[in-house]
Amino acid sequence: MAKKGEKMKEKWYLQTKKADFNNIAEKYNISPIVSRIIRNRDIVDDSDINNYLNGTIDELNSPWLFKDMDKAVDILKIKISQENKIRIICDYDVDGICSGFILHQCLLNLGANVDIVIPHRIKDGYGINERLIKEASEDCVDTILTCDNGIAAIDQVKYAKELGMTVVITDHHEVVYKEENGERKYILPDADAVVNHKQKDCGYPFKELCGAMVAYQLMSALYDLMSEGSMYIKKMLPYAAMATVCDVVELQGENRIVVKEGIKMLKTCNDVGINALIEQCNINKNAIDSYHFGFIIGPCLNASGRLETAKIAIKLLEEQNKEAAKELAEKLRKLNEERKEMTENGTIKATEMAENSDNKVLVIYLKDCHESVAGIIAGRVREKFNKPTIVLTDAEDGVKGSGRSIEEYNMYEELSKVREVFTKFGGHKMAAGVSLKQENIENLRKKLNENCNLTEEDLYLKVWIDMQLPLEYVTIELIDQLTLLAPFGKGNEKPVFAEKNLKIRKMQILGKKGNVIRLDIENSNGYRMTAMLFSRVMEFMSFVKEKFGQEEINKALVGQKNDIEIMVTYYPKINEYNGNTQIQIIIDRFC
Repeated sequence: MAKKGEKMKEKWYLQTKKADFNNIAEKYNISPIVSRIIRNRDIVDDSDINNYLNGTIDELNSPWLFKDMDKAVDILKIKISQENKIRIICDYDVDGICSGFILHQCLLNLGANVDIVIPHRIKDGYGINERLIKEASEDCVDTILTCDNGIAAIDQVKYAKELGMTVVITDHHEVVYKEENGERKYILPDADAVVNHKQKDCGYPFKELCGAMVAYQLMSALYDLMSEGSMYIKKMLPYAAMATVCDVVELQGENRIVVKEGIKMLKTCNDVGINALIEQCNINKNAIDSYHFGFIIGPCLNASGRLETAKIAIKLLEEQNKEAAKELAEKLRKLNEERKEMTENGTIKATEMAENSDNKVLVIYLKDCHESVAGIIAGRVREKFNKPTIVLTDAEDGVKGSGRSIEEYNMYEELSKVREVFTKFGGHKMAAGVSLKQENIENLRKKLNENCNLTEEDLYLKVWIDMQLPLEYVTIELIDQLTLLAPFGKGNEKPVFAEKNLKIRKMQILGKKGNVIRLDIENSNGYRMTAMLFSRVMEFMSFVKEKFGQEEINKALVGQKNDIEIMVTYYPKINEYNGNTQIQIIIDRFC
């Protein structure tokens, strides 16, 4: 058992997967280093390699392979032709916002009588509820169309049907099930159509789509049925790409193509709203990539649903007036700054609690934390300790929270085993949302840890290294080749290179807060290069001090010969400054 306060342990592994790298390199006109990395991603067959390097939107599976897709599009076609009122109900995160935007814009373009409603995070909670259904009935809504939610809304859909409404569910979350005699019995809402690839008998072959991509495929099928062509649908691709990155689904197969093509289209996109946000965030549009989706644009959209209402984000995306869009974008940016501060404060408190716990599954109760940032805090704690983490906070009717997991722990399945503790829960393998009574917190913590089969080995952070790459192999040509592997994200991680026996010839601490380190390093072959640390700076300094002593640090700081020698994982980058171009490496981990 790990001791309280003990630092997260990690193990480094060198990938050793075999292939004829030179042959692959020659065949696809790529570097053998790049071909090795592709093999490390388990992309082996010629068709898969070609799809990885050259795949286009035409490689997406047919939307008609979804179970109930024919039912869903038939319903929507009839409702549009009869001018029946359709109401979209989406989630308040980036995936829900983008899902709702895609459906709303596409249906409006077809002449549908359609509006969009987003639940309030605190007042309504996640997904469709009875209040929203009653309100829809009072507004003479004929058809409810969900996106990024609804698969678990058994009672809610029943209520809507009792009120005489048509219900179409589009979702990507796991189907609810109960264990009976060791077998799973799956429970579906009694909707008129359920479009979700996670259904056991759904024929759609790719199972890792986010909610926005399910919505995208529904609209693709509808436009196909109505012979409207695909040009308008393709305009929605940047939003599906953004949702794919922000919902942290596997960036493989279809998802990688969507993000790659979506980023490309966004660079030439003229949509007023999203361009206003890009400008407000000071992003170079021509250099935009998955990082900007996940860490800049996405959080701004998310902040509206977290701190106020996601209606602001939808309004921005649909805004046609440049001045109005500018104001909305500025509001979202400021909300995100506020969210960042709340997150930092909550993370500090949660980290302290985690350090004082020897539990393998962390259940952290932050009484005064804003419930909207609980999931982000859980993610931060998970990253620091490599343990499944649930962060709970006070809500109107008990406590609510969010969980983030590690690969070795299926959070949804584990929560399902203790479902009696919750008033409400849902999610998937890596993340979940829960509601429970305050008095059940300790019971939840106890049961999850009693049931937990994680070993000490499971709790080690596993760092997979693509290859040991000597510094002299890092060239401008190689760095250019590595861009072929982008976009990066979960399931298609940025390559990890390693080099050992690196001597530090000089160390500089930079930045107003001293949060950047510049190193002049030299390998065992005498090859020198600049290395930068932009994260874990304090940890690095503590490590060097503990292993080599302050005196050696002092020598390095003034460029004197010293005994510091390290092994690092890194990624190469071209640094352009004042017209000068320099190759450098960005250090991630060290030992």
